[in-house]
Amino acid sequence: MSIDTAIAPRHDLMRPLRYLWRVPWLLLHIVLGIGLCSLILSWNRQAVMKHGREPFAHRGIRWWSSTLLRIFGLRPVRVGQPLADPVLFVANHTSWIDIIMLYSQRATCFVAKAEIARWPMVGWMAASASTIFHRRGSNHSLSAVMQAMVARLRSGRSVAVFPEGGTGYNGILKVFHARIFQAALDAQVPVQPVALLFSRDGRRVIDAGFREGENFMQNIVRLLGGAPMEAQVHFLTPVPATPDARRRMAELSRERIAAALDGETASDAVA
Repeated sequence: MSIDTAIAPRHDLMRPLRYLWRVPWLLLHIVLGIGLCSLILSWNRQAVMKHGREPFAHRGIRWWSSTLLRIFGLRPVRVGQPLADPVLFVANHTSWIDIIMLYSQRATCFVAKAEIARWPMVGWMAASASTIFHRRGSNHSLSAVMQAMVARLRSGRSVAVFPEGGTGYNGILKVFHARIFQAALDAQVPVQPVALLFSRDGRRVIDAGFREGENFMQNIVRLLGGAPMEAQVHFLTPVPATPDARRRMAELSRERIAAALDGETASDAVA
């Protein structure tokens, strides 16, 4: 189904009313998240998928993430099927909510910017979920991240990365960095592109992620009061491994994600 670009309604009279019930539910859900990290992930953090079956901790992460999306008025929709662990998922990136969207479908280890580790509570929760933190612009940090990615993949965990190296705006898909694909080659695991998009009434909403100049808290407040949308996670055809051409793997991943964002792929959707 073709999804056209559309900006969210600017005059939304229901926005103040949505805050009245969403904010209390969000605070309660954060408390539940703290309990999830403390009671489940603390003792089952290294659990891996066996014979295609998710461990209890992974199902807990997916439930918490799916519920968080619904509190924000986002209905999670999966299109296509994710490969069984371990796999390197590569996705487009527009905001912090991308991580929650992927978590709602598969509990993976994310590679995230090091600044998140210092965010109150959020950093602790991210670390509890086995996030790999990277200091942008540091070659030493990138080398350590690559080693950590390979180790997680070889242990049976999937890893998710955003090859654009940062968030984009207004639906623009930036160039994918190729070096990150080396981790999949070293660990000998498949690469599966994932397209993340938002839609309302069959039309793609391109400004649900960060707007230019918008910070983390501003985006949370805007989304929390926004009209309902679908949060679509498209699992696309895996990219073949080409040891002599990481750049080609990156380009092919980007092409498949771009086609999905433009509505050029079709598959069964699961809410």
